[in-house]
Amino acid sequence: MVHSTATPGVMAGDWFSRWNKSYKAKEINRQVCVHAFLDDKEVWQYLPWNHRGWHAGGDANNNHIGFEICEPGGFSYLGSKMIGYDPKKHEDYFRKAFNNAVELSAYLCKMYGLTERDILCHSEGARLGIASSHADVMHWFPKHGETMDTFRAAVKEKLRSESKKVFKVGDVVSFKSTAVKYHPGGPDIPSWVKQLHHRITQTDSNGIPVKHMEKECVLLGRRIDINTKEESSGINTWVDKDHLILIEETKPSAEKDKKLYCVQVGAFSKEENAEELMKKLSKAGFKSFLKLE
Repeated sequence: MVHSTATPGVMAGDWFSRWNKSYKAKEINRQVCVHAFLDDKEVWQYLPWNHRGWHAGGDANNNHIGFEICEPGGFSYLGSKMIGYDPKKHEDYFRKAFNNAVELSAYLCKMYGLTERDILCHSEGARLGIASSHADVMHWFPKHGETMDTFRAAVKEKLRSESKKVFKVGDVVSFKSTAVKYHPGGPDIPSWVKQLHHRITQTDSNGIPVKHMEKECVLLGRRIDINTKEESSGINTWVDKDHLILIEETKPSAEKDKKLYCVQVGAFSKEENAEELMKKLSKAGFKSFLKLE
């Protein structure tokens, strides 16, 4: 759920001192907390994404992540009306903050298997009866030629462009919410697998792409807990690349500093025996090569 602060000139980092207080200890007289604030420069996360927030004033608190877009200074409010707001003067700020909101929304969609259709603003929530009666963000976005429909379209395009990236060994990915089977003709994806992030450990076999029914696949050899980031042995399953969304791209290493250590796992008098072991190693997620000595 997208909100805006209606507090001109207070930026994302400034809300820490304002909201890092206890209602129970009577340090603040309101029970409120959103998951994040963002402005034209940065995003500040104030709650774990999977914790219940107190931002919507309705049932959306129970099932929506809420973030606030900070508004620039230089104007005031009369009710929900912006007094003295100059769209031309604030276009640069708005555009940068709008784009940061798109980036954050796409990030959260990837993390939790959502799409742009799952995004709404506070005023849309009010019309649906799941949020209190607020005007944001539709009191502000149209001043810059934007609506929630154009916002959702921007998030959709962001997700589409990132889904077309070439996956590499080491990349962290998640499953799209629409994915049902690991690959065409393969087994169903259990729900617990879709609740994790996964690290790609192999993208080919002996330099040749691995395909299932003409769909190019990658091997998910490590699993990563979304909340704790703890990494452990993965599902070791080849998965259709079209079912995956990039979460974190592996950083390229300098080849000149790269050291390789090879472990020989067998010596055979028959080539077919060596090839059989290579198949087992590949299935287990290890790259292997055959060398004649």
